[in-house]
Amino acid sequence: VVLAIVFTIRHKASKTDDNVPGPPGSIDKKYADALKIAMQFFDIQKSGKLEKKKIEWRGDSGLKDGSEASLDLSKGLYDAGDHMKFGFPMAFTATVLSWSILEYGDRMDSLKQLDPAKDSLKWTTDFLINAHPSPNVLYIQVGDPETDHNCWDRPETMSRKRRLTKIDTETPGTEVAAETAAAMAAASLVFKESDPKYSSTLLKHAKQLFDFADSNRGSYSVNIPEVQPYYNSTGYGDELLWAASWLYHATEDKTYLDFVSKNGQEFGNFLSPSWFSWDNKLPGTHILLSRLTFFKKGLSGSKGLQGYKETAEAVMCGLIPNSPTATDSRTDGGLIWVSEWNALQHPVSSAFLATLYSDYMLTSGIEKISCSDTSFKPSDLRKFARSQADYLLGKNPEKMSYLVGYGEKYPEFVHHRGASIPADANTGCKDGFKWLNSEEPNPNVAYGALVGGPFLNETFIDARNNSMQNEPSTYNSALVVGLLSSLVTTSSS
Repeated sequence: VVLAIVFTIRHKASKTDDNVPGPPGSIDKKYADALKIAMQFFDIQKSGKLEKKKIEWRGDSGLKDGSEASLDLSKGLYDAGDHMKFGFPMAFTATVLSWSILEYGDRMDSLKQLDPAKDSLKWTTDFLINAHPSPNVLYIQVGDPETDHNCWDRPETMSRKRRLTKIDTETPGTEVAAETAAAMAAASLVFKESDPKYSSTLLKHAKQLFDFADSNRGSYSVNIPEVQPYYNSTGYGDELLWAASWLYHATEDKTYLDFVSKNGQEFGNFLSPSWFSWDNKLPGTHILLSRLTFFKKGLSGSKGLQGYKETAEAVMCGLIPNSPTATDSRTDGGLIWVSEWNALQHPVSSAFLATLYSDYMLTSGIEKISCSDTSFKPSDLRKFARSQADYLLGKNPEKMSYLVGYGEKYPEFVHHRGASIPADANTGCKDGFKWLNSEEPNPNVAYGALVGGPFLNETFIDARNNSMQNEPSTYNSALVVGLLSSLVTTSSS
């Protein structure tokens, strides 16, 4: 169903009379160039035996990960500027990257970025498959964050023991199991045509993980308290709805549609707009399920989906700057600003959802949404999305591109171990700290890294020890790849 809808979106592009710049389908060079750069960060973050060495300063690493449980957990993505593999945000990365490919894969393909995107996705889902050795067991973390963060070394020279953390029926972790189910289900759609066998394997794991998550409800943050300083979950209801939504798209099994209909009142937080992130999947779920009301026969007036659709519109109305219900969570320069840590996650995720909803409206012939009796067009959503993308690419008071490698001015002291240490340096755990404290720019450019971003007053300190503002993450990369892919063509579809 998703692939069929993507085809529809692609071919209705030229039929809209919405007022957008340029001819439908023409390439916007700014976003195209940025997308090509953003895609590279996934290669920088890859663990394992690198079959294709795309980044000259990266090599094999983490080859023994999983060995203490007789598993091969060597693949996957390092989380941020460290060498941790956190399953919760990694699975979210895979889900968002899958969504981006499913909706905008044709645009990626026009820039020769579809194969790299699918390669990075499969590198991640290969890890997730191996991390799920039996229906009710999922390994959710490789490495001890306290030990890892007390070292400053290249992943290639890392020799310390890598502790494994798992969830099972005795120690459940509903949010991680459900997010991993969502990732597997979404990825199964990506590979459905190109690799049906792999797609089937992913779907089998997705179904098992959803059953595990739903039948053994319990928060991983409560059951495994040591994760709280890093990726503390605020609840698992959103992940259950998110996973069921993706499983319905992947299978069209009404069981999953019934699940979101029946559990919406309890978990859906209807008519209370919130921010899409690695922790909160509700805004993404609202948009994904509203998609069914646009395109799926018989569901346009579904009562079970009504709350999701209404909340999706409330989210959109909150983003449009001149809407009566516009959020005031913005900088003076117009950037959505919610959190001091990793400030760019929320504007990028919000802009990505806005382009999706704009495209759903255009493709289905919906000309406007109503925000407290004021009407807005799809082009208003797209204008907002462009404003956020332009800000992070340099249209800001610092005149700084927060996407490393794009533009003339971007962070040179990124908080990233591999980028900060020369590729020929054979450092141990502790002696590498001289590179953290070095006053020289990173010897290796972490192309495509989207750093944390500015403070509320729109200032930014380019310092290696400024992890609050200057540390990139893989989930930020998935979100910015989705956003840039949606903006690659000047058409508003």
